[in-house]
Amino acid sequence: MFAKTNAGRTTAAAEGDVVVLLIGMRINRFRAVRHWLPVFLAMPRMLRELGRDRGRGLLHHILLTASPRTYYVVQYWESKEKLYAYASASDMFHHKAWAAVNRREKAGKRAHVGIWHETYVVPEGAYESVYGDMPAFGLAAAHGVLPLEARGRRGKDRFAYRSVRTVEPGEGLPRR
Repeated sequence: MFAKTNAGRTTAAAEGDVVVLLIGMRINRFRAVRHWLPVFLAMPRMLRELGRDRGRGLLHHILLTASPRTYYVVQYWESKEKLYAYASASDMFHHKAWAAVNRREKAGKRAHVGIWHETYVVPEGAYESVYGDMPAFGLAAAHGVLPLEARGRRGKDRFAYRSVRTVEPGEGLPRR
């Protein structure tokens, strides 16, 4: 029931680009339950669908609330291509849910609930993480956990980490 706590400081084992999707809804009119409840219930259904097929690319998600009106999910994906493939797959629930949103908008019923998403592809070297006495969380839950020393004790060192071996101009030997 409870996740194992990792003692001490750790960091996420992410390598390469990281794909993060923030997606959510805002209830604009509490009394318009029949308008916002289907939107509210759609996300758990999509997450269950993705959980049954790990090959679709969702690595991890966190359900959050920003207020009694605003709910959102932080999602970590293998790639933007897998995220787009899921979003556009006609055999997946997202396609049906998005069609319903479009129908409500055409019918002029869109003001009862707000929906939003933001997608970020964060290149390696533009993210770092540290967790103190925490179970795997966020990026670390999506990509695994490493002792902090594996990537550096300072944020500056973790930002500098590169997973791909590079060859400097004039050098013949690859270095890490």
